[in-house]
Amino acid sequence: MFRKRSLPWEYGVRNLLRRPTRTLLTLGALSTVILLIFVVVGFIRGLERSLAVSGDPSVVLVYSLGAEENIENSAVPARTPSLLKASLDGIQQRAGVEYISPELYLGTRVQTGDNQKGGLGLIRGVTQTTPLVRRNVRITEGKWPGAGEVIVGKLLAAKLGCPVEDLDIGKQITIEKKSWTISGRFSAGGAAYESEIWCRLPDFQQALKRQDISVVAMALTPESTAATVTLFCKERTDLELQAVGEVEYYASLQQHYKPMRILAWLVVLLVSGAGVFAGLNMMYGAIAGRIQEIATLQAIGYRRRAILISILQEGALLAAAGSLLAATIALLFLNGVAVRFTMGAFALRVDGVCLLVGCGVGLLLGILGAFPPAIKALRLPVAESLKAI
Repeated sequence: MFRKRSLPWEYGVRNLLRRPTRTLLTLGALSTVILLIFVVVGFIRGLERSLAVSGDPSVVLVYSLGAEENIENSAVPARTPSLLKASLDGIQQRAGVEYISPELYLGTRVQTGDNQKGGLGLIRGVTQTTPLVRRNVRITEGKWPGAGEVIVGKLLAAKLGCPVEDLDIGKQITIEKKSWTISGRFSAGGAAYESEIWCRLPDFQQALKRQDISVVAMALTPESTAATVTLFCKERTDLELQAVGEVEYYASLQQHYKPMRILAWLVVLLVSGAGVFAGLNMMYGAIAGRIQEIATLQAIGYRRRAILISILQEGALLAAAGSLLAATIALLFLNGVAVRFTMGAFALRVDGVCLLVGCGVGLLLGILGAFPPAIKALRLPVAESLKAI
């Protein structure tokens, strides 16, 4: 008997339009699952990018030996920058100004607006030479802070959990029981600094009643390496200093957050698995009402393989539509959304990798969800299926 090779492409499309309510419900469920995947993958990509762009290959950080990997716990004498200038030849300079930035870094409570409780913020005391070392920092509004003033990163509102209006230029914030005036706002290309508050180093030292600093950041010439600074720190054991390249420092933070990233990918797998089972449930219900239709197609000469491909085509089309809908929502409403985190704050990143993972998982959900119920329906005897009600 003559067997027809394949069903027309339009047949699967018409089947989706023939049951609009069921199709819309399935589309909504698939879009929700894929959107959750975009959120989790965007979180991972945002965290990775924030740590990746924070490091400058030419910058070396010098801080106290007892601080281990936590710069907040570091305390080095205020004379350390001058000592490093006199002892090392590989520091960049221009017009007699060395690219060296002494900084006092501390996490403390910050009060904004009418919020007396405030939130935990990261404050960095800086000098006029800091922009020479932190070269990805750009002032987007206002000016560099003067006496009694601070400049805030663009993600600080997310870090503090306060309204953006509370951080407008000219507003007052309270740090260490002292009021500071916001003089400007800066961005740093997605780096970790964007969730920090910067102020003049002498003012911050006076507010904390400290004479020391936390870290010295230096920009080295291309001929010099972090190994030279590390060797100096090991030779001068009386100083109790250690040195690490800024890229290596943030790479170690990525290792610190590796368990969390693994957990996030596990969440992606769990959400995908839940989506597969949800798709199976919906497709079983959809195909159960088409037993007679499938048997009729076999009776008039269509191969089971052709019918299976048509059913998978319907699932793939539905999943593709759900993926496009979820991707559109993610790009419009999720990309760049600030997320508060222990290290500060960072923006969700819906990039190419995120879109590839989300849409790929979406298509997989549509195909895997349609395959088992289609196989079950095709295995039923044609005569019994034609009698089914």
